[in-house]
Amino acid sequence: MRLDLSGIKVVIFAIIILCSNSLYAQLTTGGYNTNGSNSSAITTAVPFLNISPDARSGAMGDAGVALSPDVNATYWNPAKLVFLEDNSALNLSYSPWLRKLVSDINLSYLSSAFKLDQKSSVGFSLRYFNLGTIDLIDENLVAQGTYKPSEFSIDGSYSRRFGPNFSLGLTFRYIHSGLFNGSFQESAQASPANAVAADVSMYSKHQTQQFGNEGEFAFGADISNIGTKISYTANQVEYFLPTTLRIGAANTVHFDEFNKFTLTMDLNKLLVPTPPIRDADGNIIKGKDDNRSVVSGIFGSFSDAPGGFHEELQEIGIATGAEYVYNDRFALRMGYFYENPNKGNRQYFTVGAGLKVNSLNVDFAYLAADQQKSPLANTLRFSIGYSFGSERNNQSVPTVR
Repeated sequence: MRLDLSGIKVVIFAIIILCSNSLYAQLTTGGYNTNGSNSSAITTAVPFLNISPDARSGAMGDAGVALSPDVNATYWNPAKLVFLEDNSALNLSYSPWLRKLVSDINLSYLSSAFKLDQKSSVGFSLRYFNLGTIDLIDENLVAQGTYKPSEFSIDGSYSRRFGPNFSLGLTFRYIHSGLFNGSFQESAQASPANAVAADVSMYSKHQTQQFGNEGEFAFGADISNIGTKISYTANQVEYFLPTTLRIGAANTVHFDEFNKFTLTMDLNKLLVPTPPIRDADGNIIKGKDDNRSVVSGIFGSFSDAPGGFHEELQEIGIATGAEYVYNDRFALRMGYFYENPNKGNRQYFTVGAGLKVNSLNVDFAYLAADQQKSPLANTLRFSIGYSFGSERNNQSVPTVR
C-alpha cells in the first residue's frame, strides 16, 4: 500500500492525521473504513476487530452468533465452545482485504479450542491485520521514509455449560494498534496504542420437531470489545473501541441421515455514542455529547442519535445466511449483509462452500458487492481447520448408493 499522490492509492498518513483531531487513521482513500464501511459510519478505533475472520460465517452474510458451534466461536460467540463435538480443534483463516483500493492489505486469524470436561471449554485466538507498506510524507510533501503499520489482538475465552442446553462465555482481549511509528506533529508524538477489552456471551439450543423431521433451534447473544478507550498520542482525543452487540438465531432441519439445512440471522449494533450535530462554533444543536465514559457510552447508545428512534433503527445491521450440509462432509452456503446507507452502507451477497475429509476441514467464501460502490467487491476468505478427538471423525464414511 504505497502512497500515490494522484489519489488512486492515497493512504491517510500519521502527520496529517494529527492535525485533523479525527480518527482518519482508520480511513483509506474515498472515505472508507478498514472494515469496508464508508465515512457515514460511527467512528471508532481499531475497526478491524469487527471484520468477520472465517470463511464459514463469511459465506453466510457474516452471521455466526447462533450457528452450530465450531472453533471460530472464539470470535462469534465464545459461549458455544462448550458444545463443540471435538475435544480440541484448530483453525487458520486468511482474507486479502480491500483489494479494490490497495493490493497488500490482509487479515489473518488463528483460533483454537479445547474441552476441559463436559461442562467447560477454553479457546484462544490471534487476529493480525496487515496494512501493507506506506511511504510517509509530511504536510509539505517531504518524504519521511516508509512504515509497515499493523494491528493485532490476542484473545482467551472460557465457556461453561449450565444444564444440557444453555451456556455462558467470557473473553479477555489484548489489542495492539501499530498505525504510527513515532512521527511528530507540533507537540504531539504519535505512537502505537494498546487497549484491553472483554466479551460476554450466551448460547441456548433446543431439539425440535419440524414438519415431521428432527430439528434444532438455537439463540445466541454476544457483546464484544467492552474495554478501555484508545489514543495514539499523550495529548489527543481518546477513541472508543468498537463495542458491538450481536443477537442471533439459527434454525436447522435434518431431512434425513445425510441432509440438513440451516437458516440464520444476526442483528448487530455498535454500543458507542452517536456524534451529535454541532454548529460552526462546536455547540451541540441536536443529539447528546459523545465525550463520555465507556459505560455511559454503552447504555446511552440506544437513545443518543440526533435523529431519534428512527436513526437508532438505522444503526442496526442485519446479517442473514443459509447452509446446506450433506453427510457432514460437504456444505454449500449463501447469505446477505445489510447496513443502512447513513450508517456505513455495507451491502453485499455472499456465497461459499466447505469440505470435510476425516478431521480436516476446508472452507471458502466469496463476497459479491457493487463493483462501483463497494471496496469489498470480490473479497475472498479461506479457512482450514483440523479437529482432534471427535468420535464422529473416527467413524467410517457411509457408502452412497
